[in-house]
Amino acid sequence: MSVLSSSRRARGRLAVVAAGLVAGALALAGCSSSDDGGSSETTGPTGSASAGATGATDSFPVTVTSALGTATIKSEPKRVVTWGWSSQDAALALGVVPVAMPKNTYGGNADGVLPWDADAIKELGGTTPELLSGSDTGQVPFEEIVKAKPDVILAPYSGLTQDDFDTLSKIAPVVAYPDKPWATSWQDQTTIIGKALGRSAQAADLVSKTNDLVAALGAKYPVLKGKTFVYAAANEADKLSVYRASDPRVQLLTQLGMVVSPSVKALDTKPDDSYFFQVSYENLSKIDTDVLVAYFGDQKAVDAFVKDPLVAAMPSVKSGAFAPIVGESFVMASSAPTVLSIPWMLNQYVPKLAAAAEKAE
Repeated sequence: MSVLSSSRRARGRLAVVAAGLVAGALALAGCSSSDDGGSSETTGPTGSASAGATGATDSFPVTVTSALGTATIKSEPKRVVTWGWSSQDAALALGVVPVAMPKNTYGGNADGVLPWDADAIKELGGTTPELLSGSDTGQVPFEEIVKAKPDVILAPYSGLTQDDFDTLSKIAPVVAYPDKPWATSWQDQTTIIGKALGRSAQAADLVSKTNDLVAALGAKYPVLKGKTFVYAAANEADKLSVYRASDPRVQLLTQLGMVVSPSVKALDTKPDDSYFFQVSYENLSKIDTDVLVAYFGDQKAVDAFVKDPLVAAMPSVKSGAFAPIVGESFVMASSAPTVLSIPWMLNQYVPKLAAAAEKAE
């Protein structure tokens, strides 16, 4: 399942190559008609996705500082391009349909659109944006982004490199991550994108309401409080990918009252900029946790995982304190939580976690 594995952190093209590609694409875009940029500009609410947004309420220009550089947005963006796993979610929730966003071959519909995004686009009366290639590999499709003629490029939850950022900044202001790649919380993603779109108040309201939803479900299932967990993925043979405490999918569980197992820090011998590390199956006995959470594309993958003798011997698996996340859309929703995906999946997700927590030894 490469879309959620280390391949998503693949490095971008060399700056000199990318700059040449962009220069050529810019020339091409200059000769194209005004209709070549993908979906039409769409702002404003028509449904619950927009949380009552009616357009920008902040004053411009707006400056957003990221770990890769500064973006100055001179006026309210009308043509928004998103990159990364989930920036489109915050834009849609704020009432803005992007002109271009990544295609999701994993978890998306036949067109490559995630179900909660498809719902929001429909509610907003928009049309499906141009879908950008490269989401599976992390390679930024510079030429496609040029053709979309963006006013701003939103990528606060992405793996952009400095070269990527510098090249994209020749096209439009780029809003990248504030600290590390793939480590921006859903709350910060919403706040940052709200600022970039001039909708800070609407973004704050979305964050508050979504926090309330998470808190309410955490309170409904008190068995979760204080339970330790390890969040993992079995996407490489004989290796378990374990997600660090800084990862948004892990943070969502701590927000529900659970606690990251001390085993995660103890086994993390080589911390780096990645959002996960790997534990060989022969070391699974060193994982001490109340609950094991892991994602799988389908039930067949779950069955194969638990049949491995080293996995089956884990106390959390033996006791039934194992909460598999099954199904591509469900995996995407819980792996990259947002103000759109959390309401879409949380009522299904939390009872599964609670059922596993009840069986913890």
